[in-house]
Amino acid sequence: VQLQASGGGLVQPGGSLRLSCATSGRTFSTYTMVWFRQAPGKEREFVAKISRNGDSTSYYIDSVKGRFTISRDNAKNTVYLQMNSLKPEDTAVYYCAASMNNYWAVQTAREMDYWGKGTQVTVSS
Repeated sequence: VQLQASGGGLVQPGGSLRLSCATSGRTFSTYTMVWFRQAPGKEREFVAKISRNGDSTSYYIDSVKGRFTISRDNAKNTVYLQMNSLKPEDTAVYYCAASMNNYWAVQTAREMDYWGKGTQVTVSS
């Protein structure tokens, strides 16, 4: 499985970006999908996850709750991260990742099976 993240860029505080992560293969709908981020000098951080299919249950860390929305389109083998009301502290390289584990078992980077290359998000005036 190959993952390719895109959509990053430079945005002013309060602005929005939509990240996309396109995946190869025919089994996208069987993966729990996750977005991580890593800011300079900091550890990689779990941002949001979405369940494999069906009701697309999702989870967000507190710092992005109400501002970020994770979604997936299984027909397009793509997961998205809509980021609104961006803050300077959201500046990081954002990574998408896929796990063969079920939604409830995915809690850290250790549960991930595949990673994409990151896309840079910079929030600055």
